[in-house]
Amino acid sequence: MKIALGSDMKTHLTTVVLQELQKMGHEVEVYGALVREPAMWSQVAMEVAEKVAAGEYDQAVLFCWTGTGISLAANKVPGIRAALCQDAETARGARQWNDANILAMSLRAVSEEVAKEMLNAWFSTPPSSDPEDVACLEFLEKAEAKYRRTHEGDDDS
Repeated sequence: MKIALGSDMKTHLTTVVLQELQKMGHEVEVYGALVREPAMWSQVAMEVAEKVAAGEYDQAVLFCWTGTGISLAANKVPGIRAALCQDAETARGARQWNDANILAMSLRAVSEEVAKEMLNAWFSTPPSSDPEDVACLEFLEKAEAKYRRTHEGDDDS
């Protein structure tokens, strides 16, 4: 699987996760502070999320100090379902019920061992085919399309 890995800070945890993803056999490309410093969490999130949404990557893993900012920014991109996870069960649920395509983690709160557990849960859990779960995602896609149409032509310059 082709994975983007981004962070606003390069830490021991980001190095461990990069190595773990490579051990799992994923093709990994790094972004943000993993390539250059300084790196704004908002820019890292948007750059990676746009590439995932465009199909350049199958999924991504993103980090910032709390994980909150990077997940909020990534979720601004249509088609992205970034999930801030603190443990393996949350990561498993995010994949299963939400078909999340970006795993967001806190650099402050996640240990090396918990990060590895989350990666294993995330990459071993397929999205649910349960009709209720599928209907929830379809509802979100329609809502996203509605808001996209509402804001078409908006210019942020």
